[in-house]
Amino acid sequence: MRNPPYICALDAAMDVVGGKWKALILWALDERLHRFGELRRSLPGVSEKVLTQQLRELEADGIVRRTVFDETPPRVEYELTDEGAALHAALTPLGNWAEHRMRTLAITPTHGNPQPDP
Repeated sequence: MRNPPYICALDAAMDVVGGKWKALILWALDERLHRFGELRRSLPGVSEKVLTQQLRELEADGIVRRTVFDETPPRVEYELTDEGAALHAALTPLGNWAEHRMRTLAITPTHGNPQPDP
């Protein structure tokens, strides 16, 4: 967490998950661990710079674990920590609410084609 003092606990939570791609990163990593390139391909539109930045922030907050293997070429894998899995579980009801709202408003999700970073 980077921006205390917080007004409430939700403010602190939003500090961790705020950012266009963080929730989508959590969803991808909840399915399985990913290498950087796999993760980037699963999030069309994210730039390498932004993905790297958001992964570093999630790692610093203890949500994502980054494992570097001593191989040539280098291999790096990302996975959720226990805290990250708990966060994903906490966000699942929000995702369910959003699905209901999208149906109510007749909004079609882009399913893997979010708007690219500027």
